Amino acid sequence: MIVKTLLAALVAGLIAGVFTTVAQTARVVPIILHAEEYEGKEPAAEQPAGTEDQQQQHSSLEKTSAIGELLAAFSPITPAYAHEGEHEDEGGIMFGMSRFSGTLLANLVTGTGFSLLLTGISLLIGYPITLRNGVLWGACGWLAVHMLPAIGLPPELPGFPAADLHDRQIWWMATVLLSGAGLYLLALRPEIVAKIAGLVAIAAPHIYGAPQPADISSPVPAVLGAEFAVAALATALASWIVLGLVSGYFNERFLKSA
Repeated sequence: MIVKTLLAALVAGLIAGVFTTVAQTARVVPIILHAEEYEGKEPAAEQPAGTEDQQQQHSSLEKTSAIGELLAAFSPITPAYAHEGEHEDEGGIMFGMSRFSGTLLANLVTGTGFSLLLTGISLLIGYPITLRNGVLWGACGWLAVHMLPAIGLPPELPGFPAADLHDRQIWWMATVLLSGAGLYLLALRPEIVAKIAGLVAIAAPHIYGAPQPADISSPVPAVLGAEFAVAALATALASWIVLGLVSGYFNERFLKSA
């Protein structure tokens, strides 16, 4: 039974990964390409010469670290994804692959990882994913991984200012963990104390505050950034819903045949 459950998770994750790639290509990538046209340009308003710390903040999206690579592999929309095409002129973004191929590969890995994560959580708490509750599972995953962290750190376009990468990664990870725990307490625990604790867990990282850049000037129009954030979050929501539904369908199908 465990083997069939894991197989269902793998298949659901691959299907969700393909769907995510198609959705991102249609809605997210065109906005990224448009934003890349503004990179390297000066902001509309004149600003004083930046300090060394400000320059470090502006270039933080280009830094890589072990934590950054891990988080980028598990997030469909990240600053790393937004910069995938910057050096595509010489043979592609990774190992000679095109932007689409690299995005597809990343989303297949991401979808599989999220699917296995959902399956593991469902087995741990004893609440199986079914076709009936698949939408709920997907919505909770989207809230924990995307929507609630986006309140403090919305999806970013190339050229947008950002705080130190390491600080953002720590805050994002803590927010995802606390949001997941809070949603569990709110949705599945009947005790009033548990529900209050869930609200506190969800609110805690936002009360603490997400790391923000000292200089928020950017050559990219703000309206384009808002459009990207909406498109990225909407695409992620659709992908999580598909993941939940497909996981529920394959779980029921494989378990019935067990």
